[in-house]
Amino acid sequence: MNIFEAIVIAIVEGLTEFLPVSSTGHMIITQALLGVESSPFVKAFTVIIQFGAILSVVILYWKRFFRLNQITVSDGNIMAGMSAHKRGQTIIRRFLYKFDFYWKLLIAVIPAGVIGILLGDYIDALLENVTVVAVMLVVGGFFMLFVDKWFNRPSQDQSMNWQRALKIGFFQCIAMIPGISRSMATIVGGMGTRLSRKNAAEFSFFLAVPTMAAAAGYKLFQLLKDPVSSDMLKDNLILLVIGNVVAFIVAIFAIRFFIDFLTRYGFKTFGIYRIIVGSLLLALIFSGADLSI
Repeated sequence: MNIFEAIVIAIVEGLTEFLPVSSTGHMIITQALLGVESSPFVKAFTVIIQFGAILSVVILYWKRFFRLNQITVSDGNIMAGMSAHKRGQTIIRRFLYKFDFYWKLLIAVIPAGVIGILLGDYIDALLENVTVVAVMLVVGGFFMLFVDKWFNRPSQDQSMNWQRALKIGFFQCIAMIPGISRSMATIVGGMGTRLSRKNAAEFSFFLAVPTMAAAAGYKLFQLLKDPVSSDMLKDNLILLVIGNVVAFIVAIFAIRFFIDFLTRYGFKTFGIYRIIVGSLLLALIFSGADLSI
């Protein structure tokens, strides 16, 4: 892989990671069109540059991402007269309230974390099946043609409670099937709990940070503990830095575009686009093109 190919792949990652179009499918097509051999480094590159995309969410929403609920955890006047047991309960409740945003993210991450640990090898095997990716792109595309009609009934209460977070977390598990799109699954999951399109999309972005960081971090750890893989990463450090910087910049623009577009027009356009991309992948597969990853 040369610098030009690294930049193109990173642009695709930044554009598609947070859009409901499946970054996996786009990576496959991009590598095929560029003629990039699916070497161990290329596979590692496509995982590691996710850190750049993750950082874009943290920077773009930093005021909300690092905001804590303002409350005094221990107040002598209020605590006076309480039993030790009641005081302990009050302190715990206030502590949980202060970090409420992060608890909700943790709750939403748990289902995917558990399934990822239990079925990790099976999921990796599915990821290597390009036909599954292509079919899921098309199936998901047809589903998205009707998402706005089926799910766009937001309630007055747009607050994120633990029940909503858990339901979105279970929806995220569906995205472990390659080609589904983590973004699509979590946004639809949010809309299924009667969040607005915008709020569902924003929580999807927030949820991507711990989810993708954990998945990419685990892969990176596996590579670094192997001397051969570690040397491979060191030898290609410049490409990794370029890839992360490009993915970061492009993802910022992609997120801003997506929120505005989704709020105004909904999912139908993305559904049509997915059907086209999935059909293109299937055409390449049946034509005998080598799209192994």
